[in-house]
Formats: sequence, C-alpha cells, structure tokens
Amino acid sequence: MTPRALRALGDTGLTVSLLGFGAMHFDAIDDEAEVGRLLNGVLDAGVTLIDTARGYGRSEARIGRHLAGRRAEFVLSTKFGYGVEGVADWTYACIVQGVERALRELRTDHIDIGHLHSCPLPVLQQGEVSEALADCVRAGKLRVAAYSGENAELAQALADPRFGSVQCSLSLVDPANGQQLTATRKGVLVKRALAGRAWAQAQRPEDFCEGRYWDRWQALALPEPALPWSELALRWSAFQEGVSSVLLGTRSLTRLHEAQAALARGPLPEALAGAIATAQQLAGARDWPGLV
Repeated sequence: MTPRALRALGDTGLTVSLLGFGAMHFDAIDDEAEVGRLLNGVLDAGVTLIDTARGYGRSEARIGRHLAGRRAEFVLSTKFGYGVEGVADWTYACIVQGVERALRELRTDHIDIGHLHSCPLPVLQQGEVSEALADCVRAGKLRVAAYSGENAELAQALADPRFGSVQCSLSLVDPANGQQLTATRKGVLVKRALAGRAWAQAQRPEDFCEGRYWDRWQALALPEPALPWSELALRWSAFQEGVSSVLLGTRSLTRLHEAQAALARGPLPEALAGAIATAQQLAGARDWPGLV
C-alpha cells in the first residue's frame, strides 16, 4: 500500500485515492496564496479526491480559482440541496440550479460526484430531489449521483439505484453505519474518521457532535495503543469493508502527509482490531446512531 494507492469508487467507473481531502476547514484563511499552496499541495501529494459543499463557505469558489487548470488530475465531489437564491431548499429547482451554480463556482463543465447533503428522510423518500440529481447525471453535468448522511437516510440511499455513491460518518466512536456498507456495490466516502480527536480533549466540547463523540470515547475506554490515536483511527476507518476513500479535513500539508504515511501501513494488526471490536461491543457502540 502506497500513499498514491487508488480504489474503485464502487461500480461507478471512477477511482479515488485512499485518502481524500475534505475542503471544509480553510474558509477562515484570508490569504489566497496560502489557500492556493494548500490546494495545489494536496494534488502534488497524490490525493486524487477533493470533497466540498455549498455549505463550506468560499470552498467551491477557491477550488475553482486555484485548481481549474488541474481539473483533469482529481475527482471532484460536492453537495446540494440548499442555499440557492430565489428557490426553496430541497426542491427539484434547488438541485438543478444548485448544480449549475456549483459548475460556475468550481469553473468546470462537470462534477464527478454530486451529493444530496444530509437530505431529510421524508424528502428523500418522496423522490423529487433524487430524480433531479439523476436528471443532472443524464444531462452530463454530474457523473455520479450520491447521498451524504447517516442512519435511515443512508439505508434509503443505499437501496436507491439512482445513487452510485454515498458519504457517511464512520469512526471508532461512530461505527454503526459500517453495518450497512458490507454488502454495497456503491462507492463509499467516509467523513469524520477522527471523530473530533475526542482522545485529545481534556473536557467535553460544547459542539453537539464533538460532545457526543467525547461521551462515547469515555464509554469506549480503549487502552493506550502503541501507535498514535490519529493513525489508529484513520486505519480503522479506511480498512472497513466497502470503504473507497476516507476524507481528511486539514489546513496542514504536514498532517496530510502523516495521514498518507499512516494509511500506507495498511490495516490494523488483527489483535488490535479485535480488541477494538470487543470494546465497541461491550459499550453498545453498534447501536449508537451515526452523527451528521
């Protein structure tokens, strides 16, 4: 396993790097040159998947600004469903116009993976927005229709033939979605693999998800491993059955390179993986709902 190792994105025909880049953490950087160095450094490191969203501030526009000339080098993933001027969220028009908006922002003629971003279950079951995404695929504006979310919504998306890929949380303290992925032939992108670095927090964070992760980490009570917690967490998530790529959101190329090196070491040793499974079972972790 090398840092540049590629995996198939399910049956979509796309391939993606085992480590993908989650482009959500650099909106606070005001220096455009710094943003450009980060984004180009991601591609220079051999990462071939970049994931963004309408809700990530200036992320889409900055990817377009700095990487339009390298568009052929990476698989581009973004998300839709809200925030389109003049139309209601979670409607057919919102999806179609959201795709058009994203194409302009990203300075591209197509988006490789287009997700419905945490679409509510009743809307997903109604089917209008899913069909809008499928129509964008038929029009050549998207290559793959996808869904990003958890739990029952994830199950709905996995059962819908219009979706070729999904994105979900999957971590040491958020393992429940993994049970849905073992038999899928869809692509699977994993987010929140580091679970807010719960092991590094001295006190319970106020953020809802990170606070819940902290609670779960205390309940899991894993013994100190012989390798860094971040490496353990990444390797655990990346080598779960069905996973195509694990996304890392970072502003540091050093951390990106460290993550690549960690994944290059392959799956966790069998004994360690078994100890984690036992701890999760004792804590009832498989019944913890996935956190968005």
